Amino acid sequence: MIRRRALPLLSAALVLCLWAGAGQAQAVGYRYWSFWERDGGAWTYATQGPSTARPSDGDVQGFRFAVSPDSKNAARPRADAVFAVVCARTPARDGQKRVALVIDFGTSADAPSGERPPATRTACARVAPDATSADALASVARPLRYNSGALLCAIAEYPRTGCGEVVGADTPADKAADAHPDSGPSVGLFAGIAAVAALGAAAIWQTRRRMRSAPPAER
Repeated sequence: MIRRRALPLLSAALVLCLWAGAGQAQAVGYRYWSFWERDGGAWTYATQGPSTARPSDGDVQGFRFAVSPDSKNAARPRADAVFAVVCARTPARDGQKRVALVIDFGTSADAPSGERPPATRTACARVAPDATSADALASVARPLRYNSGALLCAIAEYPRTGCGEVVGADTPADKAADAHPDSGPSVGLFAGIAAVAALGAAAIWQTRRRMRSAPPAER
């Protein structure tokens, strides 16, 4: 039996290794343009893609380029746009609708190698009543680039190349890491578990040694 004073050490080591391994397993993101809608005073991740979403007159929508792990933790546009401000100089017209757009090109840290993100911009798109969000975006920030799966890859030619590539913690930001995808536990996690197992074996050996050498009354 392992003595009680050895258990906290083993437990702490196991928690530390699992935490480190989980952190490495989750340190993967995707470099892409995310699509947002302004709901009151906050940005919410759009439930549809820009090629199918059909905004109403007076809506505010945003696009953000960044490396994000998933939609839940995606980087939001950094501008708090107000429709009345963005579209103040774009008067309403019969048979058309206006959509306020925020285009956030992201930071240098998220930019592909050799590229520099343009400054964040806002624009008021005036389009047909049945126009999609992609139509509205194309009217103010051409050219747009899509891949074969209709994923928005570039706005106003940024970035010049790439589309939704995987970026890992140990992968250079300008290279995709999908050549050998790893969806399972990280190597660090297995190494941590092995280390904890070694500590446990050593503790058991040491405890048994002490018990053999201790007087009968102390066993």
